[in-house]
Amino acid sequence: MGRFCSNCGQEVPEGSKFCQNCGNTQNNGGNTTIINNYNQRDDNPKIPNRNIVSCIILSIITCGIYSIYWFIVMTDESNYLVDEKSASGGMAFLYTILTCGIYAIYWNYKMGKKMTEAGNKYNVATSDNAVLYVILSLFGFGIINYCLIQSDLNRFSK
Repeated sequence: MGRFCSNCGQEVPEGSKFCQNCGNTQNNGGNTTIINNYNQRDDNPKIPNRNIVSCIILSIITCGIYSIYWFIVMTDESNYLVDEKSASGGMAFLYTILTCGIYAIYWNYKMGKKMTEAGNKYNVATSDNAVLYVILSLFGFGIINYCLIQSDLNRFSK
């Protein structure tokens, strides 16, 4: 395992006080940040870790109002992860209402694809569950999709 610059991630010779690529001063008298086997850096996204059980309980207690908030937040966080400027969470919710739920099927598919793309981008283990999300949403198990998506989003929280 090599030593890498804490700023740009380039390999730095042992004992160097400056990165040859970006010129950043290395911490601890030449010691640099060691990047783990998954090549994850400090620039991982900052997404809050949500307790899935609490989200389900809050959705039940509030008669679904919290699930609307949850839907919106998950959409915004997934857009943030993949740097996508598509429909915000609020717009996605509005489209779902206007299409009588048809947009929600598309949303589930897109969320599966976004989680896969984010996993590839940040080297986090995720699987492509887009088809599973569509099938579950067609059979009325959207809450299970929310749990699976939140589980994937929690992998990006640090």
